[in-house]
Amino acid sequence: MDKEFIKQLIELVNSSSLTKFELKTDQIELKIEKEPLKVVTPAEGEQPVQTAEPVTPKEFKSEKILPPSEDVETPEEKLHVIKSPLVGTFYRAPAPGAPPFVEEGDIVSPGQVLCIIEALKVMNEIESDVRGKVVKILVENGQPVEYGQPLFLIDTNV
Repeated sequence: MDKEFIKQLIELVNSSSLTKFELKTDQIELKIEKEPLKVVTPAEGEQPVQTAEPVTPKEFKSEKILPPSEDVETPEEKLHVIKSPLVGTFYRAPAPGAPPFVEEGDIVSPGQVLCIIEALKVMNEIESDVRGKVVKILVENGQPVEYGQPLFLIDTNV
């Protein structure tokens, strides 16, 4: 079973209302579980408690979620965003105590490993798809990441 198929299964379960998915074949046994969404409603006769001021539309700030690896315009420069292709744990180095794959300021090439994302005990190497300078690493080592979450900003005008 290839990694791409497993990634697609994870994405399908994550985007659906399923909380558990199991697949058994002669070669593999795969279990995917997620916690169900909990809805809390006030008991009969109770009033909901409002803990903060309501947010008006002009105060509301939302992040635009872009598909993986898109260019973003900033006033100073055009930056390429490397995004997480799956849900997992972000690691900057191949092993604890090892030097990171890349640092801010490094020049990277297409195919160069930038980080590892661990998902279901599988270490997935995330590679650069462009040549450029790593301007910003947006995630801390050991931090959980979501699908589509920006990981790196790369200046392709180098």
